[in-house]
Amino acid sequence: MKNQIKTLSIVLLIIVGIGGCNPPVPNNSHIEIDQTANYTEKELILQDFMDVVYIPLETNAEFVTSGIVMDIGSKYIIVKNWTKEGNIFIFDRNTGKALKKLNMLGKGPEEYSHLTNLVLDEQNNELFVNCLTSKKILVYDLSGNFKRSFNHIENVRYMDVYNYDSDNLIVYNEMAQYNIGQNKGDEPYHMILSKQNGSVTRHISIPFDVIKAPIIQEGDAVVASSVPTIIPNHGNWLLVEPSSDTVYNYLSRENKLEPILVKKPTKDPEIFIKVGTLTASYFFISTLKKVFDFSTGRGFPTSDLMYDKQENTVYEPAIINADYLKKQTVDMTSHPVNGDEIAAFQNLQAFKLVEAYKKNELTGKLKEIAAKLDEESNPVIMLMKEK
Repeated sequence: MKNQIKTLSIVLLIIVGIGGCNPPVPNNSHIEIDQTANYTEKELILQDFMDVVYIPLETNAEFVTSGIVMDIGSKYIIVKNWTKEGNIFIFDRNTGKALKKLNMLGKGPEEYSHLTNLVLDEQNNELFVNCLTSKKILVYDLSGNFKRSFNHIENVRYMDVYNYDSDNLIVYNEMAQYNIGQNKGDEPYHMILSKQNGSVTRHISIPFDVIKAPIIQEGDAVVASSVPTIIPNHGNWLLVEPSSDTVYNYLSRENKLEPILVKKPTKDPEIFIKVGTLTASYFFISTLKKVFDFSTGRGFPTSDLMYDKQENTVYEPAIINADYLKKQTVDMTSHPVNGDEIAAFQNLQAFKLVEAYKKNELTGKLKEIAAKLDEESNPVIMLMKEK
């Protein structure tokens, strides 16, 4: 909703490369990135390699949302608002029909005080709410009935939580970022937890020496970014450790880490990786420099990169949505799903679509949808599936 849109004060994390000629990428089993190199731009039409579906979220008096997508299943889309009123909205994945609004906000033992992560488990008809403030994961059915809860492990804070399989969650412990500059020791930060009681069923240890994080302090002022540390990958998982220069593909069945991307080490400033959509032909990533100007309140400059698997070359991508007559780029990094049904998604705000429609800047199905919206409608969710 237009009136609900707010600018986030926390920047997401990420490596670097800006226009020029492209150095060759070594033909190894993994991708090697020189983030100090210059990369030429490559323009692609989204619809040439993705099938695109638009899901307008139904708007009514009870269902008014900024549409922050927290999880997408085969039947449901789970969203919340930027605001902290605690509403959880469940929409039909195929039609966008409003199905259920839940709110269990409170201070009781069966309530959450913050919606840090929402994890949908359609197989078990359950919804997992990770509440960082209480360091607890609460489990409800899809009607909002409380089923059980379990605490975060002592001295651990779960930053990322995903549905691993029918019995387990996969999570990341963010406590590492509070020990910047210290040696890692034996502490593993990725782990798999039982959905029943939160006990650790497996630790996943990514090798690195010194702890690094996108956190900058100047006097009493502190600014921070966060990086997605767990990204689905067609039944496996891409695991990112900010302190490591290597991104790994974790093979679930084999319990094995395979390096998939290695970046050139950087020190001043440090540069971090954000992993995005991974297709048969392209691997989308972003970069972030650990730089911040406290006098202007600006920093953490980012850049998008794309590895073209067929050409074995890195580019600066410009992915164009053909349903806009005026060039409109698509964010291929921020919302990867990397599943068989959905590769990625993007939130399209209604007021922007209405404005584009009035200017006759839309075509096809998106134009038809925009014609039925007003500025206060719920967002349209764009789903992308690899052709």
